[in-house]
Amino acid sequence: MPIGVFAQRSGLTSSALRFYADSGLLRPAEVDPVSGYRYYSAGQVARATALRRLREIAMPLAGVEEVLDADPAEASRLIDGHVAKVLGEAEAARHRAAAAKASLSVPDAGEAPPIEPPGLPIAALKGPVLADAVEQVLTATAREPGAPVLSGVRVEASQEALTLTATDRYRLSVRTLVPAEPPAMTWAATLDGGQLRDAAAEVRRSALVRIEAAPHGVWFRLTGRGDRYCGTLSEVFPDYRLMLASLPEATTRATVPKEPLLRALEEHPGERVALHVSAHGVAVLSEETVDGDHPATRLPAATSGPELRIRFELTTLYPAVSTAVGPDVLFDLRGSEQPVTIRSADRGDLTTLAMPVRPTHPT
Repeated sequence: MPIGVFAQRSGLTSSALRFYADSGLLRPAEVDPVSGYRYYSAGQVARATALRRLREIAMPLAGVEEVLDADPAEASRLIDGHVAKVLGEAEAARHRAAAAKASLSVPDAGEAPPIEPPGLPIAALKGPVLADAVEQVLTATAREPGAPVLSGVRVEASQEALTLTATDRYRLSVRTLVPAEPPAMTWAATLDGGQLRDAAAEVRRSALVRIEAAPHGVWFRLTGRGDRYCGTLSEVFPDYRLMLASLPEATTRATVPKEPLLRALEEHPGERVALHVSAHGVAVLSEETVDGDHPATRLPAATSGPELRIRFELTTLYPAVSTAVGPDVLFDLRGSEQPVTIRSADRGDLTTLAMPVRPTHPT
């Protein structure tokens, strides 16, 4: 069965299945050598379901692999040991929370709290790496009076990674980082985008940055420099995981050299741009262009799937391409009106979803 069907059967998202395939926990039964599409067998549903349930109780990947490969008695013992550890961490967190509440003080926007509470360690990362990630996802934020949360960056720490997510409704950028030291606990908050942008310059100059949770914000503990504080937003962040899980499978794929594509977009005269993906490559053209009307910028590209023309606001497409990591950009397309996944062809730790627009003129 294709990955989308298997995702529905197992309760795992397609992106999670790709991650577990790459990590060796759940490899597909077959991979099409031409298209790269992944296929799974019905016999793998039970392992996938067990994997999902173990991850739902925050079991690290190494522990999951042990449980899946163990006999029932050993697997039960390993699960009990993990739960005992989680409960111990929860009790420790309860005591730290009580200490934080005792010194609770709400700072003004952009200012550090007058009384610094004991910080709750979250993760440690290399400063330049964290600053790059912050600047990449900040391009997908927006300032809207009715939705202040869209100006924020969602930061989530698990036992394997730190994930930064931002969305302005037209783009969704997700960057996953591997910490220099394993995260101390599972944690999530939405950080103020403006304060985070201001802190990024100092974060970049610190070899190692330790992130600590504080009441109403986080501390960035910098090596040899003054620490920086960033407040949190109280509004609920959009449920981007539900949106990702509901995406249909990609039907057309194109891998395009990043720099020529950026030059074509920079030289494009209009506010909207169309991409024409075919077996001959990718053409960048005006939204109104019909075959033979106006010259298009043709780019070499590796493509597969049906021919497709898709349109974007230039302000949506350009940042999604410019922040991609590496020399090549991969487009996964699902049709002319479905979100497009844009990521590095060789490094998938930064993923952007970009919404296309409907044509103003029929073609």
